[in-house]
Formats: sequence, C-alpha cells, structure tokens
Amino acid sequence: MTKLSVNINKIATLRNSRGGNTPDLLKVARDVEGFGGQGITIHPRPDERHIHYQDAYDLKNLLTIEFNIEGNPIDRFMKMVLEIKPTQVTLVPDGDDNITSDAGWDTVKNQEFLKSVIGKFKSVGIRTSIFVDPDLEMVKAAATTGTDRIELYTENFAVEYSNGNKESIKPYVESALLAHELGMGVNAGHDLSLDNIEFFVKNLPYLEEVSIGHALICESLYFGLENVVNMYKNKMKLN
Repeated sequence: MTKLSVNINKIATLRNSRGGNTPDLLKVARDVEGFGGQGITIHPRPDERHIHYQDAYDLKNLLTIEFNIEGNPIDRFMKMVLEIKPTQVTLVPDGDDNITSDAGWDTVKNQEFLKSVIGKFKSVGIRTSIFVDPDLEMVKAAATTGTDRIELYTENFAVEYSNGNKESIKPYVESALLAHELGMGVNAGHDLSLDNIEFFVKNLPYLEEVSIGHALICESLYFGLENVVNMYKNKMKLN
C-alpha cells in the first residue's frame, strides 16, 4: 500500500515571508499526522529560503510518523541528517540556486560519490533513496550504489497527463518494474496532485510512497488541509 508523505516546505515559505512563526510549521506537521498523513517530508536548501536547518532538528522528536529529509548531500546537510537520523534520506542533485528540483541523479557519473554517501547513512540505520529520472540506465546504476529505494521524478508524467497523454506513465512503469527486480523500493514525487494521483498510484507497480507538497498545500487553500489529506488518501485508497 502506497504511503502519503506531505512535504511542508511551502508552509515554511509562507512563515518566512513575514519573519515570524505564523503559520507554525511544527503545528502543521502535528496536524498532518493527526489528519492521517503517513509521513512528513522536508527539503532544506543551503540558503534556508523555506525550511530552516533548525526546523529539521525541531521535527526530530515531534513526529511518530515517517520523517523524510530531502536534499543535496553537501557537508552541512550530511552532518544534520547523521545527527537527526530520520526514517529516510532522499538524495537530490540540486544546485544552490535551484528554485525546485528539476532532474534526477546521473547515477553512472556519480556512482562512487553516491556509494560513499549512502554507505555513511546506512551505517547508522537511515533508509536511503535516490531521486532519479525514469531512465532504465539510471535505475540500473542506482541499484549498484547500495540505495534502498529510488524516488522517480514525476514532473514529465504530470505535464503530459494534464495534456491528456496517459501513455506518459509507461517509462515510470518500466522503471518501477526494473527497480523491484533489482531489489529496490519505489517512491515518487514532483507535481503529483489531486488531478493525477489516482491514475498514477493505480498504474504504477510496487509504489511504496509518494511525497507531495506544492500541489497539496495549494489545494488546501480551497478545501482545507485536513480535507485535502483525506482526499489524497481516498484517491490512493488509503481510507
């Protein structure tokens, strides 16, 4: 059964815009848990323009659901993750000035680097995931890094699906089947929404977790956070 992890970066963006603590990020995380969310995802970036590094530490002992920290494994990020020991760390090849994640890892070129990073996280019991495009070569090379899971980058699917192209799911299905064959779990995220989540979850085999933030928070402006969490769960057949 696919789990829903709610990315709360946009809550931090709204908070930071006024310099105070409204909305309260920690309260929102607790509320998501109370509303039935099965995980919290954050993605701190070096400039801390949304999630602050301190937020990650504050969330450490707050949550009883899964805690997933995404990011580029620069030294500061690695130190933080190794200290917090979240349920999962998702490695994303963001540049310092990326507005949002826009590509998966080249797991061939970065093979040795990823092996080293993943080995450090796994040595202290943190589940690892690598953000990858639905490219069979990249999936195959991800398996030899020692990662537990991959997270499929779903922007292309979301764009094509919105244009009526349901065939855009095919490379994701092929990637998920290969990942399972190679012993890796499958996560997915980026631009998944209420409009496409039911089709995606229904058609992607072996999908263990989706991480959804931007769309979910935007949809909550209209329907309310509690309603939206449960709308996703209903579409994913989790209720």
